[in-house]
This record gives sequence, structure tokens and C-alpha cells, in this order.
Amino acid sequence: MKMRSHSDTSSVDGFGRNHQDKGARSAGAKLIKGIQRIWGGPTNQPPPQMSSSTPSSIDGLHAAVQEEPQLDTPLTGARTLEQCLEGQFFHEASQLLIERENRLFGDIMGMEKVESPEEEVAKLSAERAALEKLILQTVKRSLSLNRDLNFRLAPALSSAVRAIQQEEHQDQLWRRKGWTPPDWRPCGWRRLHDARLRELVEERMENPPTPPSEPQAGQSSIKASIHSMGLRMKEDLLLVVEAVRTCYPPEMDICNFYAAQYHRTFSSRVSSLAQFVLDDSDCSFLLRWVNDHYPRILQKLSAEIDSSALGKLLTDDLLEPLEEQYLSKQQTELTTYMDRVLEEARDNFTSGEEPAMEDGCYVSTMAFDIIQFIHGMVTSAEAIVGDLAKAQRITCELKGLMQRFQSFQAAVIKQNRATSRAQVKANLSCIAQFSDVLRKKQLLPADLQENCLSVLSDMKQSAHTYLLTPVHKGLKPHYQKLGTNDWLHNSHFEKLLVAVEKELQELQGSIPSSNQELMGQLHREVTEEYVKRLLRGEVRLKDKEKQLKAYATVKDDADSLHRLFSRMGSQEDWLKEILHKIAEVLRLQDVPALQMQVVLLGSDYPDLSEKHVSALLKLKTNISKVDRRTIKATLVETLDGCRPDVSTQTFFSRVDVR
Repeated sequence: MKMRSHSDTSSVDGFGRNHQDKGARSAGAKLIKGIQRIWGGPTNQPPPQMSSSTPSSIDGLHAAVQEEPQLDTPLTGARTLEQCLEGQFFHEASQLLIERENRLFGDIMGMEKVESPEEEVAKLSAERAALEKLILQTVKRSLSLNRDLNFRLAPALSSAVRAIQQEEHQDQLWRRKGWTPPDWRPCGWRRLHDARLRELVEERMENPPTPPSEPQAGQSSIKASIHSMGLRMKEDLLLVVEAVRTCYPPEMDICNFYAAQYHRTFSSRVSSLAQFVLDDSDCSFLLRWVNDHYPRILQKLSAEIDSSALGKLLTDDLLEPLEEQYLSKQQTELTTYMDRVLEEARDNFTSGEEPAMEDGCYVSTMAFDIIQFIHGMVTSAEAIVGDLAKAQRITCELKGLMQRFQSFQAAVIKQNRATSRAQVKANLSCIAQFSDVLRKKQLLPADLQENCLSVLSDMKQSAHTYLLTPVHKGLKPHYQKLGTNDWLHNSHFEKLLVAVEKELQELQGSIPSSNQELMGQLHREVTEEYVKRLLRGEVRLKDKEKQLKAYATVKDDADSLHRLFSRMGSQEDWLKEILHKIAEVLRLQDVPALQMQVVLLGSDYPDLSEKHVSALLKLKTNISKVDRRTIKATLVETLDGCRPDVSTQTFFSRVDVR
């Protein structure tokens, strides 16, 4: 290689023009002293604390940095290399060294290659080593960039990052040129930067804020270790997003780089802990961090960190046994609690204790207690295992509980004690609460939900039957008068209403929603009994006058029943309309009008049969068999031509006709 003479070097090299006359010094020793001055002591000491006038928040830090002159722009003329290093103008220092490199080894942008003096090359190598050391030290201090530190670190880090990028660019230029590069090319400062940050993350995760050897009172060493590492990671990533990120160009994607390093390190530590046999408390704590706390930390930083690229903290082969241990424990705890609550209700009944009353209603806390416990456990399990379907597994014994609850009610009804009616009314409140929650909240898998609701529906019907059977028994003498000739001329129906109202008073004591359903069922059953007695045909309506009388009577009875039951809580308004439509059949005289009315009745209630129509028309003895047959045929044709709506009310299917 041809040597370049001193006279060829005419530009400023950062140290003046008389360097060659002084010879090749020990540049490294001189610069190390300068390095120590930069940090105010040995190179492994932190930078000085900021004064009280320094901004106290990260936003203030950024503002202070922005008020400084543009990085690497000389304040008063060109700086020397030593001045650049002392002032932490690393990018400018790199520029100076690259300029000298180009002069010594040929400008890779086009200058002719010349021989380089060995002393100059050695000196340049030593100065590059000193700069590299300073830059890597600055990078290593990245996470010291906080509210309490001298704000000079922010521009120093920015300058160091720019120097790294500049050196990477110089490496690429040498590769493209194809010349034999200096010994320090490629320098690979980006690779060194990444390696140093990996070391930094490792060290910080090994020395979290609260040492694992000093757990808080009542906290296991495993919990303390996970918590302290997680806290360190959370605080550091927040610092990266809020402050460190501003020192890097977007293309370096520093936030995701840091996130990947913390994810890898935290995953490694947690995976090691997961291989131990953990007690239930530690197992739950670890899972909550893996599936709840850690994802939420990343979610809060999602504007800068792509959590989807990180993957899971634990592999499935480590995660699944922990989840199985946790869910099994929760399932056992839930089942034990539910059985204890039901057993307490059974013991209270056996001892003759009547259920509590609130606002005139018999109530039981059994459903509320169990629902609250299930909701809390499923919600917590969903957060801890990160999956609702998995969390719902802990409720698999709920159907068994409902069946035991059903058996308890069956025993209450069978024993028919003095407190049985009150207990059944209290049970209705539990049934309503269970049903309402199971329909609205995603606490159970769909098949289990359906099974539980089916058991509850059967229990409700059993309770209604138990409470209403004595009512119908007391009303039977009054039912027997319906549909007779005396019914049209005497006040038998008024007596029925009085008896019904008396029985309704005895049925009170359920919570409003349960009472509404109970009153509605009795309303429907009394109406069904009314229509059944009417269709028996004991009354004969031989002429228009009697038919109009029957029409008025049925219509008035329907209105009276509706008023009574509405006052007691029933909302089955449609029952009045059925009786009105039946009354209309009794009123009409010509066949076409009767055909139309029967078709309307059949369209509204597709369970209306030919037998029902025949029995109703037979009351009008002035209608011939041929006309009855014509009217029924019209009904059959209409029903055959339309599909019944699944939401359509049924009524006549529960009215037996002889």
C-alpha cells in the first residue's frame, strides 16, 4: 500500500496539524482519562445527579433536551475528538474518526488509496476503541434515563445511537467497495449495541426492586420472585416507551426490541419456576401473572409494542398442568361451598324454621349466595387461565346441585309440614334468581346451562302444582255451576270470583316475579276450566236471544276475571281475548260470518281442533249438522295451509273435550 505523506493531510483531523511531528502517542491512555472526566469518576460510576432546577418529569426532561442546541452541531467552531468525547458528542466523534479513516485508507467515496503510517493506524484504532467503550457504556445506562438523573444522558444516548447508525453505514460502504478494510471493519456496533442491551435486561431481571430472598410477610419466595421481576419489567418497559424511545429513530424499533428481551428473560425465569411442584397458592399467582397481569401490561403499551409477536410466556406443556391443578382446586372449592349452602337450607327446614320474610315475601339467600360465589369464581378463573370456556369448567357440578335442590323441594312437598308452603314460596324466589342469572350471564357452558334451566323449570312447575292444587279443590263446587242453564240466570260466577279472590290471598308471599308467574298460571287454569265446562254442552242455546245472552255473559265473565287477576299480579291479558272470541261465535248467526270467526280463532290458536269447534257449535242448537260440517271444513283447510308460529300461544290443547 502506498504511504501518504504528511503534506497530503491538509484538513482538520480533530487534533491539530502537528500530530505526526509528536509521533504515535498512547492515545488509549489519554482518552481513558477523558472518559473518566465525562462521568465524573471511574467509567463504571453513574452520571451526576441533576440539579433541583432540572425538570422533574419525563415530559420536562424532553422539553429540556429540546431546548439544547442541535446534537453534534459545534457551538463555537469545530470540536476536537477529546472535546467531543468529554461533551458526549459521540456522533460528531464518529464523524471525525471516519474522516481520518478515509484519509488513511482511501476515501471509499472515490479518493485514491494511499499507504497509511502504522502509528496513525494504531492511534486511530485506539481512539475508536475508546469511543466504542464510551458508546456502549452510554447504551448500558439507557434505563437510568429517569426523572432523577441528569438530563444530559438523553442527548448522549441519542448521539450514541446516531454514531452506531453511522458506523453501520460505514461498514456497508466498505463491503460494497470490495477493498481490504481496516482491521476494525466491520465494527458491528449495532450487534454490540443489541448484545449490551440483552445483558442489561438480564442484569435488571436478576436484580429486581424487591429481592426474592426478602419476600413480604406472608408471601412465598416464588410469589416474591415473580412479582419483583414483573414489577421491574413493567417499570422498565414504561420507561422505554416514554423516554428511551425518543432517543432512537423509528426504524430501529427499540420498543419492540426491549419487549422481546424482557419477554424472553421473563419467560425463561417463569418457565423454570413452573417446573417445580407448586402449591395451589403459588400456582394461582403464577397463572395470574402469565394470563392476566402480563397481557394487561403489554396492552397498556400497545401503541408502541406489538404483543402478538411475542407469543406466550409459558409453553403449553408447562401451562396446561398448572391450569388443570388450578381449575380442579376451584371446582372442588365451588362444589363444597354449594353443598354447604344447600345443606344449611335443608337443616333449617328440618328444624321447623320458617324462611325469612322481606317486604311480605318469603325469601332465601341460598341462590344469591351461590350465584355470587359462582360469578366471582368464574370471573377470577377467566382472568387467571385467560379463557372463559376453561373457566366455566369449574361449574360442571352445578347440575348436580340443581338436582339435589330439586330433591330437597320434593321432600318439602311430600312432608307437607306447616312450613312447607312458606318454604316452597322461598324456593320460587331461588328458582327465579337462578333462572334469571343463568339466562343472562355466561357462567356455564351451553349444554350445562340448558340442563340446569330444565331442572329449574321442572321445579317451578312442581311448586306451582303444589300451591295451586288446593286452590282448584276449593273452587271445584263453583266450577260445577259453569256452563249450565243456571249459570246464565243466577250469580254463580260472582260466587266463583269471591272464592277465587279468597284463595288468591292465601297464595301471596312469593317475590313479585314469582307471584306474577303463579297468578298467571292460575289465571290460565281457571280460564281453561271455564272453557272446558262451557264446551260440555250442558246449556242449550236454542235461539238468537239465548245466544246473545250467552255472548254477554261470557264477555262479562272474561272482563271480570281479567280485572281480578290483573289486580293480583297476572299479566296474561291474552286470556280475556280468547273468551271474547268464543263469545263472538255465540253471537253470530249466519254461516259465512261464523266461518270467518272460527278461522280467525284457529289462526290465533292453531291448537284449536275440530272437536273444540264442534262442541262450541253444538251449543247453538239452531245450526244444522251440514252447516257445522261446512264451518269445520273451512277451519281444517285454513290450518292445513299455514304453518303454526313457534311463538304462538297454545290454549285449547289443555282443554279436554268429551
